[in-house]
Amino acid sequence: MPRASANGIELEYDTFGARSARPLVLIMGLGAQMILWDEDFCGALAARDFFVVRFDNRDVGLSTKLDDAGVPNVFHAVQQAATNQSVDAPYTLSDMADDTVYLMEELGIERAHVVGASMGGMIAQTLAIRHPSRLLTLTSIMSTTGNPEVPPATPEALRVLMTPVPVERAAYVERSLRNWRVIGSPGFPFDEERFRARAARSFDRAFHPAGVARQLVAIIASGSRKEALRALTTPTLVIHGDADPLAHIEGGHDTAAAIPGAELLIIAGMGHDLPRGAWPQIIDAIDAHATKASRPQVFARERRA
Repeated sequence: MPRASANGIELEYDTFGARSARPLVLIMGLGAQMILWDEDFCGALAARDFFVVRFDNRDVGLSTKLDDAGVPNVFHAVQQAATNQSVDAPYTLSDMADDTVYLMEELGIERAHVVGASMGGMIAQTLAIRHPSRLLTLTSIMSTTGNPEVPPATPEALRVLMTPVPVERAAYVERSLRNWRVIGSPGFPFDEERFRARAARSFDRAFHPAGVARQLVAIIASGSRKEALRALTTPTLVIHGDADPLAHIEGGHDTAAAIPGAELLIIAGMGHDLPRGAWPQIIDAIDAHATKASRPQVFARERRA
């Protein structure tokens, strides 16, 4: 796969569809490699006349690792944030949003439809705040504004984040399966074979738990975006599952309420993943959102309403 120089680092990326199609950039979440944007999912978007770009965020997958920054103390960062102290972080979501802009520039993309999932949704929101002229539309999936008043994850889901990652391949795969059963989508079939194969592929492609800790501290250090989001004029779609134990459904409501004119799609039975059974709803919504935004008079009329 190709790599691009971006913001002083290198990002591994992949594309689907014709370069002449509508540009769409996918941003994945905490510790998640770009392969969690399934090839079939990306191909389905490309079939809707999108030029799809997926990439590994810094510190994950085959993109640059910031190991020289050391491994941060996540619990200390949580305590700092809870007491309104400045959080010590090697980088923030703003840096990761800027990475995306640099990647777009490398690919010759002036403006794009930007879709982010989980932490990727936070990065996409930050991108819209910092670089509004680079977005055609924003789609935030199973994410939040960083508002501390939003209900937290369930204790079981929090353990998924905080439990140490096994370094042995078979144990890693089994732990991944257990985690997805906790945070996944109870309203959709659990495809154990698919999850097992993806976990093994992720381990073989790039096992790097230290990067996850740095990304998590980047989230904590970045704080709330809620007030800044109130000034957005980017056409925005918020997608959230009603069974998400990691990013509470109120996070979706809070995001949609903060952004003027935002559309909210709640998917019944969806948790903190992108189940294949929900793809038609998600892909239809992204396509319709992009198409509607290309007709400014329609979007303006709906904002006034």
